[in-house]
Amino acid sequence: MTIAIFPGSFDPLTNGHLDLIKQTSKLFDEVIVAVAINTDKRALFTAEEKTELISENVKEFGNVKVEFTSGLLVHFAKERNADVIVRGIRNVKDYEYERDIFELNFQLSGIPTILLPSKAAFQDISSSGLKEIAQFGVDVSPFVPANVAKALKEKYEQEHK
Repeated sequence: MTIAIFPGSFDPLTNGHLDLIKQTSKLFDEVIVAVAINTDKRALFTAEEKTELISENVKEFGNVKVEFTSGLLVHFAKERNADVIVRGIRNVKDYEYERDIFELNFQLSGIPTILLPSKAAFQDISSSGLKEIAQFGVDVSPFVPANVAKALKEKYEQEHK
């Protein structure tokens, strides 16, 4: 049985993330979506909120589960007996960033990383960009699952009260 870890901060989950999770679920026996903390960013959603939002969207994939991790990805992957880490890339900038992380993770754990390119329709969409426009009331529903669009709207409405 091949176990893949698909990590990210998922703040918020986008349709691009969801598509990559779907692709990963077809390639591996088990997929663990690892909701991680990105220390370089201020999160809008709590770990629990992100885990719940993602879980609602991966129910149809019988081999996918969602877990939170607060430590190093390689430690989490080893604890789960992962065979591979899967990362999505949208462009050359993502590739260069992920390439550096891939090498460090491999040196620390011996677990290889597979870089999975996103579909063209999702290449220009980032969680950060979506948050930026959502805070101004722009409808982001074409770019995120319905439950995420609703959660984003509610978050920003609360902030403006």
